[in-house]
Amino acid sequence: MKNKTLFIAALVVFSFVSCTKVEPPKPVGPLPAERQLAWHDLQYYAFVHFNMNTFTNMEWGTGGESPQQFDPTELDTRQWAKVAKEAGMKGIIITAKHHDGFCLWPTNTTEHSVKNSPWKDGNGDVIKDLSEACAEYGLKFGIYLSPWDRHDKDYGNPEYVKKFHEQLRELLTNYGEVFEVWFDGANGGSGYYGGANETRKIDNKTYYEWDTAEAIVRELQPNAVIFSDGGPDIRWVGNEEGWANETNWNIMRRDEIYPGWPRYVELRSGHEDGTHWLPAEADVSIRPGWYYHPREDHQVKSLPILLDIYYRSIGRNANLLLNLPVDTRGLVHEEDVKQLMALKEQLGKDFANELAQGKTVSASDERGKGGHFGAQNVNDGNSETYWATNDSISRAMITIDLGGPTEVNRIIIQEYIPLGQRVKRFILDAEVDGEWVEIDGQTTVGYKRILRFDTVEATKIRVNFLDAKGPLAISSIELYRAPNLLTEPVAKRNREGTIYLSVPDKNVDIHYTLDGSDPTKESNKYEAPLLISGPTSVKAISVDPDNGQQTAPAEYYFDIPKKDWKVFWTSSGNLEDAHKMIDEDPYTFWATDEGVNVPQEVIIDLGKVYGLKGFSYWPIQERYPFGIITNYEFLVSTDNKNWKPAAKGEFGNVVNNRIEQTVHFDVTKARYVKLRGVTVDGDDLRASFAEIGIITVME
Repeated sequence: MKNKTLFIAALVVFSFVSCTKVEPPKPVGPLPAERQLAWHDLQYYAFVHFNMNTFTNMEWGTGGESPQQFDPTELDTRQWAKVAKEAGMKGIIITAKHHDGFCLWPTNTTEHSVKNSPWKDGNGDVIKDLSEACAEYGLKFGIYLSPWDRHDKDYGNPEYVKKFHEQLRELLTNYGEVFEVWFDGANGGSGYYGGANETRKIDNKTYYEWDTAEAIVRELQPNAVIFSDGGPDIRWVGNEEGWANETNWNIMRRDEIYPGWPRYVELRSGHEDGTHWLPAEADVSIRPGWYYHPREDHQVKSLPILLDIYYRSIGRNANLLLNLPVDTRGLVHEEDVKQLMALKEQLGKDFANELAQGKTVSASDERGKGGHFGAQNVNDGNSETYWATNDSISRAMITIDLGGPTEVNRIIIQEYIPLGQRVKRFILDAEVDGEWVEIDGQTTVGYKRILRFDTVEATKIRVNFLDAKGPLAISSIELYRAPNLLTEPVAKRNREGTIYLSVPDKNVDIHYTLDGSDPTKESNKYEAPLLISGPTSVKAISVDPDNGQQTAPAEYYFDIPKKDWKVFWTSSGNLEDAHKMIDEDPYTFWATDEGVNVPQEVIIDLGKVYGLKGFSYWPIQERYPFGIITNYEFLVSTDNKNWKPAAKGEFGNVVNNRIEQTVHFDVTKARYVKLRGVTVDGDDLRASFAEIGIITVME
């Protein structure tokens, strides 16, 4: 009898607990597959564009190249992997075949591959080498395979599609686990096509038999995600600049989208009413081009730009695919490595100390008060737990008590996306001196949302979720106090002679000198633009007022202002636009007309007679440059009638090293100067001028 009573009591307790168990929120909208969830966790990985274009110095090859042109001298995929790992990246995607059709593995589908190149006497396999290097360094390995093939004679016909599918099978069978298969949206157009040299167009919705291609991936690499404009797993972000919109849904009406989809701008935000989970991948190159070009060695993206890309991609619910254009040696270039490591170091500083973990958290609503879905889950360090509200609550506040005044300028918010993306709008508040202050107001969250804001000394931080698709499900909230971004000052001057000093972080001070001495913290503090009438050397440092750290001095030389200068004559071209070559901005340019026989020349009136001892020429800085002067003559005159030569020669390696070219000569008097392009780079015979300057004798 006693045992029976105990059994009944236990049964009652069990029934009560079972009846009062709080269920998780029901899923909302399309949900991610396991392979997509794993992809979200990667966040940051490398693109490597390395192929035939590396050796032809092109972005898009024609398809008529010879395998003999592929001949790296120091190819080392372990260096790629080491760089990516040390930079904090989680994987590498390699251009196994670009549009020119050259294959980096010894494929059975074409002779246009490494097997017929001089590299390793035709016995090499870049794909194998990289897959092994990624495995050694603990990186994921991905494949880019261009559907378009400007080399193959059968492109446009069904025979090519069979080869394309077979190439996909080879890549997904012989090189270990693949985490992402990347299909480019560029399809059809002019090409070599086995020597036909013609334009071929295809229906990019149907020609490649995408259902079959997807089935091959699912069969051979079931854990791999497939990227294209429209997925089916991952979407393009709609630009090649590495940013998503502030509103960024992981879902889209996928059936509307196809490679080359004309409404690509929508890819930046997704669709709130999306039918499929289709998150955005933000791709961008660390240089202007996707492939390596020596002329871009000075154009590697700076730390402030890379940092901004990070916050506008990963910080806006997208993954970041950062391209590294491997050079002709077969190595990631030193300048690229330098900036990658600078980004890694700065991010380490920005997110060094998490301030919210372990702090007291409260919410205006909890699903099952004090249960599995309580507010404390947002800062417990466990991504599998989350704070959730009751079914009828889609608007709620959560507050983190920092225990006292604490400086904060970063917040990371993450939703529990296995149950879908929900948040539509939220406001971030801080309690400062007992008063609540609104810091920011935003829309979507998704996998990860990072907000940067001015440093506040707050006792509490509150996130006010104003609208959502059903009850909230927030897995994590983190708070940080990132240090000021300390970079060397940049100096620019306008035509009137006003010099502006700047740094990307407004909280950093600038100190400068004008007498040639190195500045210190006690030197003049930059507070307003400097109007300087004569030749001047400006030296400046950045100083962090929080800790006293400072940069090395940056030095800039400015000669006489150009406010009185006038482009007096040009050998051809639009004279009205010629002022761009003397506007103090090397990123604008002016060019002569096409097809006019060289030499092309320009005459500039300096406004009065000066003593000259040199001149400078900035070559065009466009991504696709043309008309760069390689051999020059520089002539001077006091009256625009009698001319005498001051200098002539060659701008050595200027096409591959597009920095300011400076030439000195014996002192001479001149009011008019003439720069003549004796020879220019390019077949159209145009001469281009980004900026022309002079070097005067200081009186």
